[in-house]
Amino acid sequence: MTLSLASHAAALTLEPISSYETKTFDEGAAEVVSYDKAGKRLYVVNGADKSIDILDISNPSVIKKTGAIDVTKHGHGANSVSVHGGYVAIAVEVKPKQDAGKLVLYKTDGTLVGEVTIGALPDSVAFAPNGEFVVVANEGEPSSDYKTDPEGTVSIVSIPSLEVKTVSFDNVNADLLGVEFHTPSPEGISIAQDIEPEYVAITPDSETAFVSLQENNAMAVVDTASGTLKNVFTLGFQDYSKHLVDLSDKDGGINRKNWPVLSMRMPDTIQAFAKDGINYVVMANEGDSRDYDGYSEETRLGKVKLDEKAFPNAAELQDEKNLGRLKITTAKGDTDGDGDFDAIYGYGGRSFSIFNEMGEMVFDSGTEIEAKLAELMPTAFNSQGANESFDNRSDDKGAEPEALALGMVGGKHYAFIGLERTGGVMVYDITDPANAAFVTYANNVKLDGSAEKMTAGDIAPEGIAFIAAKDSPNGEAMIAVANEVSGSTTLYAVK
Repeated sequence: MTLSLASHAAALTLEPISSYETKTFDEGAAEVVSYDKAGKRLYVVNGADKSIDILDISNPSVIKKTGAIDVTKHGHGANSVSVHGGYVAIAVEVKPKQDAGKLVLYKTDGTLVGEVTIGALPDSVAFAPNGEFVVVANEGEPSSDYKTDPEGTVSIVSIPSLEVKTVSFDNVNADLLGVEFHTPSPEGISIAQDIEPEYVAITPDSETAFVSLQENNAMAVVDTASGTLKNVFTLGFQDYSKHLVDLSDKDGGINRKNWPVLSMRMPDTIQAFAKDGINYVVMANEGDSRDYDGYSEETRLGKVKLDEKAFPNAAELQDEKNLGRLKITTAKGDTDGDGDFDAIYGYGGRSFSIFNEMGEMVFDSGTEIEAKLAELMPTAFNSQGANESFDNRSDDKGAEPEALALGMVGGKHYAFIGLERTGGVMVYDITDPANAAFVTYANNVKLDGSAEKMTAGDIAPEGIAFIAAKDSPNGEAMIAVANEVSGSTTLYAVK
């Protein structure tokens, strides 16, 4: 069953065409997806098999697996893949993942071009539109005991020579960035170690790369020609005193209210586009915390002490039917250092945002995504993709916008936003970036099915690739959605 709602004039629609199923549940068997327009093939990160699956979509109604790239030849597993102009670039982590990772380059005919050492835990790779280089976000995630924490970096790798320029964050001044810049780490960790680059987007002119610094609630701007860091800007907070939102999984229903909570946007996937000479970055505001054996910033609001003056109704707020189970950070909020919390900071914007390259927010969807889900999928509201888990994500980042692709259809710019928890894809018209408008929502889920028994359809979209009409197998625009939990890759017609 596909659920959809259109509310924009002359709205386009998403209609599922076909799916490829790995029959592997909750092991990351379909994560990042990239499209080879010449070969009419999808390249999909399969974390379960530690490979890149190659899927033939020359007949979109029947997706066939025609091959795979074995990533274990190069390291522990792939985190990202990007295809352009006959080349396949793969971001490969090694074991332990705190060691330097690799960028591996193949030709689409299966020939290995080579590999090169880059930063620790390469998490996202993107080809420049001009095809001359790729940019890789090296997350530099700490070990579980936090005894080893490599610096986060960005690598710019020339194609096909594999020459590397490394962008470091040694000179970032966290104090100048203020409270919006999140630095949740134990004592002794430098800012360069604290920064964890997550995702890469490159502007149409190939001159600028945006890099999301998810755990830091910030965005880096990189000059690709010189390999230098131009800017880091913060992404602000979602103020739930101004937006209706459900923040409890124990309130027995859909209860969207205003609450005194500031939630960090913390984007995962980002994409870039240009309009009227201005570069924009679009971001899916998933949210993320540092939660390790050696250090954790995460707790429930009901477990902390709230300042009596700031929160005279603390007992009411900390009831589990209200905010008691909301996951918050302990790394900020005690503004006067007296041991209690004067402000409440949560994770994730539950939205998507558009910023310009100067760091100015031009649009944020607020909690409209949640409002649409309450209307469209009330029995699966803030769930893990099927109705057996109704409302269980309200205390923990909601529907979790994560996957994102941009595309032009009929002369308009659209954003396709995958919701990791509830599933499905939200579509917004972003032609006028400051006035983005909801268009439609589609979810290829079976609400009466079971996620674990793999009878619930597509669960947890992790990656989306837009396929322009001029590049598609049948001359019509499409999106390909890789679903991490269900291990399925689904093609949608964009009409």
